[in-house]
Amino acid sequence: METKIKVLGSGCKSCHQLYDNALKAVEGMAIEVEYITDLQKIMEYGAMSMPALVVNEQLVSSGKVLKPAEIVKFMEK
Repeated sequence: METKIKVLGSGCKSCHQLYDNALKAVEGMAIEVEYITDLQKIMEYGAMSMPALVVNEQLVSSGKVLKPAEIVKFMEK
């Protein structure tokens, strides 16, 4: 199964940081990282605070900037 990662955010500094960290986490892997700023789509995931991280359509984190190593752990689950 192909891993898909989505960063949900409003475009704030923290959101960009999480996106950058997600890109670092998947470096060298054929994994797509999508950055979603559409509020309607963000609400569909039930994310109450930004930035949020979605791995394989599951909301795994919201309201904090995860380090690349933490993102990798979520991908392994």
